[in-house]
Amino acid sequence: MNEARGTTIIAVSRGGRVAMAGDGQVTVGNTVLKHTARKIRRLHHDRIVAGFAGATADAFTLFEKFEGKLVEFRGNLRRAAVELAKDWRTDRVLRRLDALMLVTDGSDLMLLSGSGDVVEPDDGVIGVGSGGPYAMAAARAMLVHTDKPAIDIAREALRIASEICIYTNANVLAEEVAAP
Repeated sequence: MNEARGTTIIAVSRGGRVAMAGDGQVTVGNTVLKHTARKIRRLHHDRIVAGFAGATADAFTLFEKFEGKLVEFRGNLRRAAVELAKDWRTDRVLRRLDALMLVTDGSDLMLLSGSGDVVEPDDGVIGVGSGGPYAMAAARAMLVHTDKPAIDIAREALRIASEICIYTNANVLAEEVAAP
């Protein structure tokens, strides 16, 4: 996958809550086109939080498909994620989509990809996109060395990533969801 630059998403789990934060930068080549993109969405009666990294039009398609799977499986995040990943990998049109998704219902946290991956992090932290590795490192350090809540860690990790990655800005949108 040739992941689009200018996207960073971080998800952090702590204390029965999962926070997801995304930056607002959209970059094409070496030009910043937008500073306030919304890469995090609440889905399925606001009970699910999803974020994307990758091509914008592809992400909108995936949000719609994932919302359809959530409806089909009555909000069962795990089942909807697995079924979307299967469709994404096998469908001729979907498998060309260039994106990654992070999804959570407050208890489960998963990364979905077009190669059929449904990955749950061991430590409750996952980052994707250009600044994802920087945000992940910052979040892991804060989990060990602070008592901050998940939402504060996600925001601060993304801010730190924005100081390192030229494709990530500090215009942070964050959402948090509690375990059902």
